[in-house]
Amino acid sequence: MPPEVAALSAVQAARTARAIASIQLPDGCIPWEDGRHTDPWNHVEAAMALDVAGLHQSARRAYRWLRGQQRSDGSWAAGYRDGRVEAGFTDANFCAYAVTGIWHHFLATGDCDFLRATWQMAEAAVECVLTLQQPGGEVWWARDEAGRPWPGALLTSCSSICKSLECAAAIATCLGRSCRAWRTCRQRLMTAIRERPDAFEPKPRWAMDWYYPILCGAIRGAEADARLAEQWDAFVVEGLGVRCVADRSWMTVAESAELVMTLDALGRRLDATRVFGWLSPLRARDGHYWTGVTFPDGELWPEERPTWTSAAVLLAADALQGRSLTSGLFKHFERAPGGHLVELPRGPGITAQTDVDGEVASA
Repeated sequence: MPPEVAALSAVQAARTARAIASIQLPDGCIPWEDGRHTDPWNHVEAAMALDVAGLHQSARRAYRWLRGQQRSDGSWAAGYRDGRVEAGFTDANFCAYAVTGIWHHFLATGDCDFLRATWQMAEAAVECVLTLQQPGGEVWWARDEAGRPWPGALLTSCSSICKSLECAAAIATCLGRSCRAWRTCRQRLMTAIRERPDAFEPKPRWAMDWYYPILCGAIRGAEADARLAEQWDAFVVEGLGVRCVADRSWMTVAESAELVMTLDALGRRLDATRVFGWLSPLRARDGHYWTGVTFPDGELWPEERPTWTSAAVLLAADALQGRSLTSGLFKHFERAPGGHLVELPRGPGITAQTDVDGEVASA
């Protein structure tokens, strides 16, 4: 690990990955904590962290569990506990994120058989999510157990879905499948995020609405830097981390780690490394990370160490290292004239290259 990422050594990263894996159930499910519930988004986040740490078998078990839980319409329930559905409604972003995880696993392993085996799962998930896309491009965030949409779009949710649609197009291209319709849907969604702020429920207090449009690539370049600068002081507590909510004295590790990835995506490596270094005090001895801390009193709150919080730290560390194909998943790049191409893992029926802005083109 480069010296500037020494806040998390290779040994510490491996211990954190093992801590996440220790919570995984025999069927592959990864709950928030031992004995708690599971949701598909955070389950995938944890699986991605297992992959960046080289625990590929555990990650594959996580995706097998996900495939086994997918419903006939391509969706997943919003929550599971003890092998049963706990929250049966459909969250669009929870469903879409499975596709990001599938692409990430392929980048981590080069497992062409996995990509082919999960194609139907990915395709069904994307089509399910797009049933909630509106004419203006935004995607309504959920539908109830009876299949009735809940009107309303969330900016964080739609930003994450935008990234998932990019990953879906990458998977389709690698497999020689058509993805033109998905690219069109993604472009409409990006336009809504950039140009139609009123299309989304107003949540200006929440840090994720601040940085997620940048992290997921909908807003880039000078516009992204300006967006970060505009609310930096509202959300960032120097030397501590990122407030989850602007008007609360509560710093959270996951939001801080995601800001690290956002800064890294923009090429602001020094800023990203500086923020990453602030997270060390919330690391437990066994490798888990606490959710967050209140300030100035320094009280851990809540007293929990979710798998997805530790996973966010590992994904941020991977991005900062910059040595793997997975480390570039969220990075922004300017398209060079004529575009130079980077080889992706190959296998029978997998022939693809990725250009410098993350899009995938057939070879």
